[in-house]
Amino acid sequence: MRQLLVPYYEHPTARPTAWQTLLASPRLYGVILNPASGPGTAADPAFGDVADRLRATGTRVLGYVDTDYGRRPHAEVVRDLLRHRDWYGVTGAFLDQVSAGPEALAHYRRLAVAARAAGAGSLVLNHGTHPDPGYLRLADVLVTFEGTWETYRTAEQPPAWTRTCPADRFCHLVYAADTDLTALAAERGAALHCAVPGDGVHPWGTLPHGLGAVRPR
Repeated sequence: MRQLLVPYYEHPTARPTAWQTLLASPRLYGVILNPASGPGTAADPAFGDVADRLRATGTRVLGYVDTDYGRRPHAEVVRDLLRHRDWYGVTGAFLDQVSAGPEALAHYRRLAVAARAAGAGSLVLNHGTHPDPGYLRLADVLVTFEGTWETYRTAEQPPAWTRTCPADRFCHLVYAADTDLTALAAERGAALHCAVPGDGVHPWGTLPHGLGAVRPR
């Protein structure tokens, strides 16, 4: 079952063995492509290659775009969406640092429309917390937790509105973790997840727990 939504923010030429391990996993729902805190200023062939290989396995390839909690101009976000599409052939978009309050819904509704127009078949919004339920109408998946394993273990239960939604609409991203969290995430209503051992300022440079068996060749 494809349950892992993986932010792996390492260059393919610097970590070829790790990328190969990731590419071989049968559990990938999607991988977030992040060449330079976004698409960068020029196409990187190494990321183009891993994007091609991920698509060949049926894995969603999501282009990373920072929205700075609604402060980043609409035109800059759209520029990055288009660069991801044109340079890497991404099949979806991962909007990071997304506001959670209802006052920003109109802004993110415009961005969601732009992402779809740019070819995003899958749209993920990373709030890192439980947002206003209106955001569920904008995206395929909401990231409703991002933080440490210690914080995740003691986090409050999800709000009541989430319990009426399919679990595959929610994702939890956990770092400084020493184990897979498939069962715990499922208990908290999230079918999608990623738990990595990394910590500090760059936790998403480590591979997730629970990658599973290697695909047969």
